[in-house]
Amino acid sequence: RSCNPPVGNLATGRTPVTLTTCGQNSTELYCFYPDQNLLHQVSHGCGQPRCTKCNANQPDNSHLPADMTDDFFANPISWWQSAQGVPREEIRLDFETEFYLTHVIAVFKSPRPAAMVLERSQDYGQTWRPYKYFSVNCTATFGLQDDLIEEGSMCTSRYSDAVPCTRGEVIYRALSPANKIEDPYSPEAQDLLKLTNLRLLLLKRQECPCHGLGLVEKPQRFAHYAIYDLIIRGSCFCNGHAEECEVANRTGVMENVVHGKCVCRHNTAGDHCEKCAPLYNDQPWKPGDGKTGVPNECRKCRCHNHADSCHFDLSVWLASGKRSGGVCDNCKHNTEGHRCQRCKPGYYRDRGKPMSSTEVCKPCACQPMGSANATFSRSWRCHPKTGFCYCKPGVAGPNCDRCLMGYWGFGENGCRPCDCARDCDQHTGNCLNGYDNEPFFNIPIGGRIPDLVQTPTNESEEEWKWNDHEQGFSALRHPEKCVCKEKVLGSVTDFCQMKYAYVIKARILSAHDKGTHAEVVVKVKKVLKSGKVKIARSNRSIYPESWTNRGCTCPILNPGTDYLIAGQEDSRTSKLLVNMNSLVKPWKAYLGKQVSDILRTGCK
Repeated sequence: RSCNPPVGNLATGRTPVTLTTCGQNSTELYCFYPDQNLLHQVSHGCGQPRCTKCNANQPDNSHLPADMTDDFFANPISWWQSAQGVPREEIRLDFETEFYLTHVIAVFKSPRPAAMVLERSQDYGQTWRPYKYFSVNCTATFGLQDDLIEEGSMCTSRYSDAVPCTRGEVIYRALSPANKIEDPYSPEAQDLLKLTNLRLLLLKRQECPCHGLGLVEKPQRFAHYAIYDLIIRGSCFCNGHAEECEVANRTGVMENVVHGKCVCRHNTAGDHCEKCAPLYNDQPWKPGDGKTGVPNECRKCRCHNHADSCHFDLSVWLASGKRSGGVCDNCKHNTEGHRCQRCKPGYYRDRGKPMSSTEVCKPCACQPMGSANATFSRSWRCHPKTGFCYCKPGVAGPNCDRCLMGYWGFGENGCRPCDCARDCDQHTGNCLNGYDNEPFFNIPIGGRIPDLVQTPTNESEEEWKWNDHEQGFSALRHPEKCVCKEKVLGSVTDFCQMKYAYVIKARILSAHDKGTHAEVVVKVKKVLKSGKVKIARSNRSIYPESWTNRGCTCPILNPGTDYLIAGQEDSRTSKLLVNMNSLVKPWKAYLGKQVSDILRTGCK
C-alpha cells in the first residue's frame, strides 16, 4: 500500500528569521493590555495597560524569534516581539528540505495585523507564491473578494479583527473545502502542499480598541508586532513511499522534530523517495497512489546478480511493449548485455552453472595456431554458448588443436587434405585403411549449433544473433558462394583404387547444418553397390565430413537434384559418409551405365 508519514509541528526545533527584534541595540520600554481584560467588553473599560522593558541581550527581558517556535505547553507565556514603530515585519522559516504543509496557526500577543500575507517557496526562497491574504478589507487592500462572500477566494477578513487585543489567532488550512484533493501525491497536490520556505508578511498594524481611552502612556510604546506561538503542521514529503523520516542535513536530534529524510520503502531511494533504488529501474518510477492505495513499487532489473545498479531506458521500455526498460550498468564476471545475460567476447557460457553464478563465463581455450582470427568479430575467439573455437581450414576439435578427419600436417595455415579414400596419418599424410579413431568434426564458420546444446527456454533468439556483416556462411544456406575442388571420374584404375564402400543414385531432399557436422537427407533411387551398411531404396541420411575454410560442406549437394554418389561408410555407426575423395556427380544416364560397367567388370 502507499504510505503516509505522521503529521507534526514543522516549526519545532527550527528558528524563524525576522527583520527586527525588540531591544536589539538597547533596552526598549513598551506597553500592552494584559490578558484578563480581554474577557470584558470595551464598554466595560479596558483596564490599565502595563509597561515593561525589552532587551534582546538579557534572558529575562528578551523576546527572540525562537520564542515563537518553542514548546507552547512548557512555555505558554514566551513570545517574539518586533522593534517599536516598524510599519512592516517579515517572519520567515527556512527548511533544510521539502516538506508537506497541512495548516498554519499564529497566536498573536499584539492585536492581529490589519493586513498580512502568508507565502511559500518551493525553490529555497528564490521565488514566492501566496497561500492566503488576510485583511480587514480584502477589496480595498488587495483588490480581492472576501472569502466570506465568495467561497474559495484567496483573501479573508476572518482573522483580521483587532479584538481580541491579545491571543487572537490566525489560521490557514492548506486543504479546505475549496481545495479538494483526492490523491495527495498528484502534481496538483504537490503544487499546493509542498514547500521549502514559509513566510508571513505583516503589512499593517492596528491598535487595540482600548487604545486612546484616557491613555497616559506614549502611543509608540504600543506600536509593535508580537506573536506567542507559530505552529506549522505538516509532514516530511515522501511521495507515498515512506511512513517515517530521519534526520536530514543540518537538523539536530531533538524530541518531536519532524525530520526531512524519508526512510524509503517499495524499493525506492532519495531523500523524498523520488527515484528507484539502484537495482530497481526496470519500469518508470511513480509516486504511491494516495487515492487507491496502490504502492507503485519499483521493480528489480534482471541482471542475474552480475550488476549493482541499472538505469531505465525509454527506448528499451517502448520496444518491450512497456514491460521492461531496465538496462544493467557495468556488468561484472565477464558478462555483457542489457541484462548481463551473455558472456563477453573471449568467454563462453558454462552450462553446468546457473546464470547467476560468478563463474558462469569461462575464458575461451583456443589453440592459437589452429584457431581462425577472421571470425564475425575480431574479439570473438570461441562460440559464446559452447566454447567451441573457430578453426582454420582442415582443423578440428573444440579447441582447434588437431586436424580434421581426412586432413594432416597441423600448422600455421591449418591442415592439408589427405590424398586417400579415408583418413591418413595426421603427421605424415600416409593413408590409413581403418576407422580406429573417432572422427572430429569441424565447426563451420557461420554455422549455428542449436542441436548440440540445450538452449535455456528463457533466452531469446535475439541475444545470440551474429553481427549483420556475417563473414562466414554455410553451403547449406549459400551454395552459390561455395567453391569445392571435386573429384572427377577418371580411369577405371583410379575409380577402383578408391575402393568405394557404396555407389548409389539419390535425390537430395534436404540439408541440415548441425554445427559440428552436416546431415543430408536423400531418397535412394538405385543401389549400384553396397558394403557392410545395408542400403534400401528409401529415405536416409548421408554425412558430409568436410568443410572448406568458408564454412561450406563439400562436395556440394543441392536439394532437389539427383546425384551419382560413391563414398565410404562407417560400419560401426551405419553411416554413409561423403568427403573430398567421394565421387559426387549430377546424375546422367550414361554416367550411371559407365559406373555400372566398371563395377561389374573392371574392379576385381
